Amino acid sequence: MNKQKLGKTGIEVSALALGTDLIGTRINQEQSFLLFNRYVANGGNFLDTANFYASWLPGFKGGESETTIGEWMSGRRNRHEMVISSKLGFDYPGCPGGLTAREIERECEKSLRRLRTDYIDIYQAHRDDRATPISETMEAFQKLIQAGKVRAIGASNLAIWRVAKANAVAQANGWSGYAVVEQRYTYLRPRHGADFGPQIFISEELKDFAGTDSIALIGYSVLLQGAYTRSDRALPEQFGGADSDARLELLRSVAKEANVSVNQLIIAWMRQSKPAILPIIAASREEHLLENMEAANLRLTDDQMARLDTAGNPHIARAWLQPS
Repeated sequence: MNKQKLGKTGIEVSALALGTDLIGTRINQEQSFLLFNRYVANGGNFLDTANFYASWLPGFKGGESETTIGEWMSGRRNRHEMVISSKLGFDYPGCPGGLTAREIERECEKSLRRLRTDYIDIYQAHRDDRATPISETMEAFQKLIQAGKVRAIGASNLAIWRVAKANAVAQANGWSGYAVVEQRYTYLRPRHGADFGPQIFISEELKDFAGTDSIALIGYSVLLQGAYTRSDRALPEQFGGADSDARLELLRSVAKEANVSVNQLIIAWMRQSKPAILPIIAASREEHLLENMEAANLRLTDDQMARLDTAGNPHIARAWLQPS
């Protein structure tokens, strides 16, 4: 799998990141280590985690994902080969959440201990904190960078204007700004007014903003937890409607034409989109992981990309094709 520079961070990452929200919890340590080994053996080096993974599951308290990653890296002695992205902002047992300076410093230290490392490659604000001044948050991140504990910072589930304001504050003070934005994304487009709770979907406006400021875009929930291919899993209600019906029909047609799975086609489409969006893939079984990783080598034709881009609502399609 090819490596690429992650925006202006200069950090070299694999074409696909591996999501780890259920690692060390629903996916036990033995299976987690197997998935990590297969991922690395096929060229992967980019693990996405967070401090509170997976505190929402009964019997778990958060930190399990980071702890499992740390134990695996320690056993393989491969920390220098990996790129680790972790996040903070959500509350979990023993952590009130938020982006205060105190919280950022404390949670970073906890993540470093669990990961068994002295630095985090990309440290992200996982949700916004309107009660804390942006200057306090960005200065706290800058102190971590100056201390060598963090290489670059990013934002996940923050509104575009909040990212822009944070970066303006950082620039005015000579600090590092958000170089990565990680939001929800998939091939289907949410219906108007769709509510994802604290999650934010990558919009055309964000794509334009990111492209003009060299901000790297990362997409999560790209395969909708198997809903594209599993008969026992319905599409989330946020994607219902005629636009999704048309895009699904075209998606299946192009997948058959290209002799690839629907999931592989979605991953390839994201990677070839403009701007390109780096997908986070996830799997609990080895065969699913390998299937998704094969998409990193898939190259769609210009005609296939054009048809995938313009499927569905023609008015939306025309807007997407307008030059910025």
